[in-house]
Amino acid sequence: MFHSFEELDVWKRSCLLSVRIYEILKDSREFGLKDQMQRAAVSIASNIAEGHERGGKDYVRFLTIARGSAAELRTQCYIAAKIGVLPPEQMTPLVAELKEISKMLTGLAQAIKRRLKPSS
Repeated sequence: MFHSFEELDVWKRSCLLSVRIYEILKDSREFGLKDQMQRAAVSIASNIAEGHERGGKDYVRFLTIARGSAAELRTQCYIAAKIGVLPPEQMTPLVAELKEISKMLTGLAQAIKRRLKPSS
């Protein structure tokens, strides 16, 4: 297993995604949506880190929260595209990356659950 959350590919990708969201939205005047999207993006990597540090069943719970934040951000990307804040050429790769991050979070949570399950 990983010794630190910084070693996790899903954490690294989530951090890069968060930076990308900040870069894309830096000049946006849609302050409410911009704030929500930035918070959701930061929440993904932050919950991975917090869960890792807590360990055990809490880890799985925080990965679930991170997955929820990824879904929230995906929804916000769709909305941002509909109102012209995100052009399709920016929205499409963000949504694809968020879907991949969600899959990675699911896989990590399943691996942790298997590890926590007592042997029969």
